[in-house]
Amino acid sequence: MTTVLLSAAWLSVPETATADTSMRAQSFWIHWNSSPVTDEMLTREAKQRKYILLNAWEESYVPKLKAANPDVTVLVYKDMSSTRSYACRDGKDDASLPAGVGYCRADKERPEWFLTGPDNQRLEYSGYSGHWQMDIGDPKYQEEWADNVISATKDKFDGVLIDNALWACDTYHPGTCPQKYQDNASFQKAYASFFANTRSKFTAAGLKTVANLSNARTHEGGWNSYMANLDGGWDEWWLSFSDDNLLPDYAEGWRRQVQEVVDNEAAGKITLVQPHFSKSAVRPFRYALASYYMGASSGRSAIAEIDRTDGYGDPTPWHTEYEWDLGTPTGPYTSVGEHAYRRDFSCGTVLVNANPTATGNVTFPLGGTYTDELGAQVSSVSLPGTSGTILRKDGSCRPT
Repeated sequence: MTTVLLSAAWLSVPETATADTSMRAQSFWIHWNSSPVTDEMLTREAKQRKYILLNAWEESYVPKLKAANPDVTVLVYKDMSSTRSYACRDGKDDASLPAGVGYCRADKERPEWFLTGPDNQRLEYSGYSGHWQMDIGDPKYQEEWADNVISATKDKFDGVLIDNALWACDTYHPGTCPQKYQDNASFQKAYASFFANTRSKFTAAGLKTVANLSNARTHEGGWNSYMANLDGGWDEWWLSFSDDNLLPDYAEGWRRQVQEVVDNEAAGKITLVQPHFSKSAVRPFRYALASYYMGASSGRSAIAEIDRTDGYGDPTPWHTEYEWDLGTPTGPYTSVGEHAYRRDFSCGTVLVNANPTATGNVTFPLGGTYTDELGAQVSSVSLPGTSGTILRKDGSCRPT
């Protein structure tokens, strides 16, 4: 067992403005699998969640959500990287599309927008039948994509969840890059140009843009390069990849994913983080939630787990911990030992041991008495690698 003493040194992370309101975790709900939805469910989730993400053909849900909670932000799904042949029927594109450009339209009038491999064949996503990769770097594609999405979205949704902001040129077809973008650098440059060239259109339309930036952690500077022309980012695979596969701290690990939240908070932008674990798993939940608190400050960031890949149907579990009021943050998170971190709030503290899972416990002396998740009074906490805890001050604490 390693004992770690608290340090007064702050990490070199941006100081985020503390909100006047108390700090509670925010959450979101993604409904993309067209599973049955009741009015009761819509009302409940609108009151609980900060963000709700829907398909284009679910716009009838939006007035019900807004009636229950006018402040809930509702985003519509649109894929930037592909068009979908399954949404083309009898030579005509569906009225409500999961993409920004219809397959029928592109196939007939803009075949040059389809990216091809070395064999000159169009690139279809492996594992996702009917998804055809498009040339996101073509200015005409960018313009039509944005115009179509804005026309279909304005006055219906609050903004757009832009899926598949990719990093590697062989994503969805391992080992094969498009002829036009044969390396990651040119591929990423095309994506950055897409966001830069469409930004003003969405801003003028009053629509928020939040992109799926999964795997940004493996590309230094990638998150902020795409975020420069977005209102927010969603990390679909954040810190926990399964019940027992938790991301520890190293250059491309814990610290870089937490930094996504820190940087977006400093820029006044939205961050959605999504760990993966089963509903009964406690350790990955606490690890993810405590890590989320290391960066969240303003109420713009939100967290929600998922128990299986692409399981975007019924709402994810609502946790009692989301309702805990930690007050306001007293500063950024601090290093209190090797890969061990703490952040204090006016009514609580959060701790993370981000060492690898198999490593020994780290003991955190608290400098006071706190209440843990089980209601026990503690003055020190011992945490194994890749675990965390959220602690509250006693009941007399009132957020400042």
